[in-house]
Amino acid sequence: MLPTSQAANQGGEYTRMGPGRHFGMQGRHHASLPSEYAGVSASNEVNEESIQRGAGLYSTYCASCHGESGPGEGPAGANLDPPASPIAHTSRMLSDDYLFWRISEGGVGFETSMPAWKDTLDEGQIWDLVNYTRALGSGQAELVQKFQSEHQDEMLTQAVDQGLIDQEGADAFRLVHDALESYLVAHPELEGSMDEREGEALQALVEESIIDQDQVQIFFEVHDLLSEAGLMP
Repeated sequence: MLPTSQAANQGGEYTRMGPGRHFGMQGRHHASLPSEYAGVSASNEVNEESIQRGAGLYSTYCASCHGESGPGEGPAGANLDPPASPIAHTSRMLSDDYLFWRISEGGVGFETSMPAWKDTLDEGQIWDLVNYTRALGSGQAELVQKFQSEHQDEMLTQAVDQGLIDQEGADAFRLVHDALESYLVAHPELEGSMDEREGEALQALVEESIIDQDQVQIFFEVHDLLSEAGLMP
C-alpha cells in the first residue's frame, strides 16, 4: 500500500479530494485487511431477528450519514470529504470480514470521518449490522421492508399519542411514504441526488393520481414534525 506522502493516483490507491488526500473508494475496497480481521466469520446466524436488530442499530448509528436506505446521502454526510459510501450497493461486493473490519475500525487509516464502532458496539451487534447492510442490497429486502414498516407504524402511533399529529396526518404520511418507496424501487433509472429522485417520483405520483398535492404537503409537514421531535432519525 502506498504511503500517503506519495502522489495521488499511483496504482489507484487514493485520490485528491478537497483540501486533503483521501483513499479513493476503489483503493479502500482493495486494501489488505489487518491479520486480526482477515478471515473472521459471523458469530450471528443471518436470519430475520439479526437483520431486525441490525436495522435498529443502523437507524441509530449509520443512517444519518449513509442514508435510510443506504445510498450514502444522509443529512449528516452531505458535507463529508470523502462522502459516506453507498453501503447498500458496496456491501454486495465486499466480504464479511472486510465489512466487520470497516465497521469496527471506521475510517482509521483512510482519512474518512467514519467512527470506530468497536468502542460502542459489541461483536454481535457489529455482525447484526453486517447482516443488515447485506440485506439492504440483496434478495432479503423483504425483511428490511417489514422492519421499516413496523418501525414507521410505531413512530406514527407515538406521534399521534403525543398529539404531534392527528390520525389523518399519519395516514397521509404513510400513504405518500409507501407510494414513494415503491416508485423509487420500480424506477432505478432515476438519476441525480436523493432529493432530486424523490422530487421526480413525487411529481410522477401526483400526475398519475396515486397521491395528490395536499397529501404531499402533509407528508413534508409531518416529516418535519417527526424530525424535530426526535422520532425520526
